[in-house]
Amino acid sequence: MTYSSLPHFPLKSGRAHEVCGAGAFVFAFALAAHKGGKIIWVREGWEPTQINPNGSIAFVDPADLIICQTKTQSETLAVAEEALRSGAASLVVMTLGKPLGLTEGRRLQLAARDGASTGLAVIPDGMGSNAAETRWRCNPTFDPKDSTHQKWELIKNKSGTLGVWYVRWDTASRRLVMVSPAGN
Repeated sequence: MTYSSLPHFPLKSGRAHEVCGAGAFVFAFALAAHKGGKIIWVREGWEPTQINPNGSIAFVDPADLIICQTKTQSETLAVAEEALRSGAASLVVMTLGKPLGLTEGRRLQLAARDGASTGLAVIPDGMGSNAAETRWRCNPTFDPKDSTHQKWELIKNKSGTLGVWYVRWDTASRRLVMVSPAGN
């Protein structure tokens, strides 16, 4: 599969996007693999979900993954904004636990545009900013033969249509592969 087979992926550079669901980290790492270069991941230090750089080997070189821990969501947004504006990383991921206001979302969009970087906010289900370019819901799907199947739903898109795709990550080729829905 070429990435052009999956509409709207990879995500548009110079813009900030959102992802939610149990497969959000897979989505973020698949995007990081496509973007290449340095990835900055900003998260609050109290967050119980840890990011293991060794677990990212199937997607990216752990040496290219910079994990920043902050004390509050305000600090997370400030660090992400500066990272996006600097253009030092091809992808800036931020893990957010509270709703993002329109002002904060717009600031991220402007910073992503200025730095020609891609921003990705990992958000809880049902939460999102009106400023996001796209919003994705990603969840694993059950398949008795393959545990890597994901259902990716584009649930918000400022510049096109919505849709649903079934994908899996192929570790050997470091690529997304389109698959049929589980059980078909």
